[in-house]
Amino acid sequence: MKTVSLFVPCYVDQLWPSAAVATVQVLEALGYTVHYPERQSCCGQPAFNAGQAAEARAVMAHTAAVFADAPTPIVMPSASCTGFIRRYYPEQLRRSIEIYELVEFLTRIARDALPRIKGRFPHTVTYHDSCSALRELHLKEAPRQLLTRLDGLRLVEMADTDRCCGFGGTFAVKFPAISTAMARYKLDRAIETGAEVMVSTDVSCLMHLRAYAQAHAIPIRMMHLAEVLAEAAAAQ
Repeated sequence: MKTVSLFVPCYVDQLWPSAAVATVQVLEALGYTVHYPERQSCCGQPAFNAGQAAEARAVMAHTAAVFADAPTPIVMPSASCTGFIRRYYPEQLRRSIEIYELVEFLTRIARDALPRIKGRFPHTVTYHDSCSALRELHLKEAPRQLLTRLDGLRLVEMADTDRCCGFGGTFAVKFPAISTAMARYKLDRAIETGAEVMVSTDVSCLMHLRAYAQAHAIPIRMMHLAEVLAEAAAAQ
């Protein structure tokens, strides 16, 4: 049985842990043993984006040390954090972290296991391309290929699916009016599809959109792609 290590971003751990649980369920269903280094914390992106360079470097060094001796590859249910590690970690730290976002791991590294991704998800779904997944990891078709493997799932593309949701980490705090307007635009496009569920690879986007949807009684369920795969498998 193959072993992978799991890196759970801090905001997933604290605010959307079901995405991490679903990631473990999916990996184990494909025959992987999942190792979870308990000393892990944040990738360092929040401090980095806030201009706290010294604090960000300390977190980066800690993360690299935690995963230096962990089984590889390392899988993470976050395109944002995966992209950050690849693009902004110093080279000497980056070499010790062979990391993949979950979707790219499933479709590029674990391709032989893809036939085992199946199940039933009888819902109309629209997919949101997060900025990090699309522009940093170049994940466009891969998440859609995973979704359309599921029985009963109807995928309807929204207009401007590649437009930012408005979260952007500290952007949502610094420019709340613009951030909220962007969320409204994204949800308007989702409503047009008639979708029951909006799916993405980034919990940060989903949290932002869910907050707006709940505040305005918009009946769209937000789900990380791992949650969809796990729920579908359980419904077989």
